[in-house]
Amino acid sequence: MNFERSAGVLLHPTSLAATYGIGDLGNEAYAWLDFLHQTHCGLWQILPLGPTGYGDSPYQCFSAFAGNIYLISPDFLLRDGLLDEADLQERPNFPEHYVDYGMVIPWKISILNRAYERFCAASYPSIKRAFEIFIHENQSWLEEFTLFMALKDAHHGAAWFEWEHPLRLRDNKAVAKAHKQFHEAIHRHSFFQFLFFQQWQQLYAYAKEKKVRIIGDIPIFMAHDSAEVWANPHLFFMDKNGAPDVVAGVPPDYFSPTGQLWGNPLYRWDVHEANGFDWWLERIRAVLSMVDIIRLDHFRGFSAFWEVPAKEKTAMNGRWMPAPGEKLFSTIAQQLGELPIIAEDLGVITPDVVQLRQQFNLPGMKILVFAFDEGAEDHDLPHHYTKDCVVYTGTHDNDTIRGWYARVNEEERDFTRRYLRTDGHDIAWDVIRAAWSSVAVFSLTTMQDLLSLGNEARMNFPSRPSGNWIWRMPANSLNDMLFHRLAELNWLYSRGNE
Repeated sequence: MNFERSAGVLLHPTSLAATYGIGDLGNEAYAWLDFLHQTHCGLWQILPLGPTGYGDSPYQCFSAFAGNIYLISPDFLLRDGLLDEADLQERPNFPEHYVDYGMVIPWKISILNRAYERFCAASYPSIKRAFEIFIHENQSWLEEFTLFMALKDAHHGAAWFEWEHPLRLRDNKAVAKAHKQFHEAIHRHSFFQFLFFQQWQQLYAYAKEKKVRIIGDIPIFMAHDSAEVWANPHLFFMDKNGAPDVVAGVPPDYFSPTGQLWGNPLYRWDVHEANGFDWWLERIRAVLSMVDIIRLDHFRGFSAFWEVPAKEKTAMNGRWMPAPGEKLFSTIAQQLGELPIIAEDLGVITPDVVQLRQQFNLPGMKILVFAFDEGAEDHDLPHHYTKDCVVYTGTHDNDTIRGWYARVNEEERDFTRRYLRTDGHDIAWDVIRAAWSSVAVFSLTTMQDLLSLGNEARMNFPSRPSGNWIWRMPANSLNDMLFHRLAELNWLYSRGNE
């Protein structure tokens, strides 16, 4: 993909400073896009937008196609007449600087239920017509997803592989009966999805108006407890009861000495290939209807993936297995044209992974906080870059710059100071400047690093089961000083969006 030199910020919508306990798609999201435009940033990177489940991870979603309804803006439901002022007056005393999902989720669901009941009880001709069109245009995934969610509700949130046998294995009579029995719940979940996509598409249109391209994120694997795995077990390595035979992970690496055992079921790539990769084509099309560029997570898994027996407790005892990445990307390119994809090629990278990325002209990733522990030959250092890469100061998966700098040994800090020609007092912006001044086609930093925050603001600790994905930026973050510093960097290093 022939990208143009640009820069931007990684900030998931949940981290925006909204009123209702979690960032949403309301006024603060529009103010954020205004800030990016005014500072001449051309990129906004987000994490996956799917509906989150246990652990609140956007990388373990209930669907590859549905949206996260907790991002729906109550203020915009009020604007559209689906709520009134009284609906929003009594709400929990949400914490300001982090998301308390235990407080947010039940309150948000109650608000959405009120909007649905008002929608059903009153006349909203334009909204009802738009809702009908949405259902028609999204039948390919919406019907299965909403039935899946209705059944989860009926089973008090239990995973599908814990349901009674006929539903777990999708017996035709049981599924038909469930469609009738839970018709109202299916309709309700469809309405929630309609609200999400209506608000997202309005925000996406505003981003285009402001000349800000959105970088989305596709996790390579699906959560076991997801509508797609339940509806398409033949696409995954599963036993007759719906349990995975083998699961995904990565071997021991920078993040974990025992590897990372993700637990996702693995694809039966032979079946995908025999089907012309239809499921993947639909997935890519769906995401590209919502964003401009895709960051393809765990790209090396399209060349070879780490297969771990399901009974294992860690990812240490796995093996590399081949994946048909060349055939997959050739099919996607034939069907969809040039691929606006950034390959997340971190971790154990072998020559076949590099060859696959280069064959399809996909930029790879560099992480600057990984660059200073091996001296001048480290390939993450800017003087080794070529234009066909995207440099990040850090991502959601690693420490903030200040947190990293405080944690590493003095030898690494000394090399960092020498390389960046700094005394380290403003280390976050020193690293940001190095990223911006490099030849990499895109340079990105996190909002936490723009604010020079420490380890307390980290978004995710890989392998930690809880307490992740909760950071929110303070309400006064987008101030004049930050505006001028970021605009200056974009001007100095020719990364402006105008």
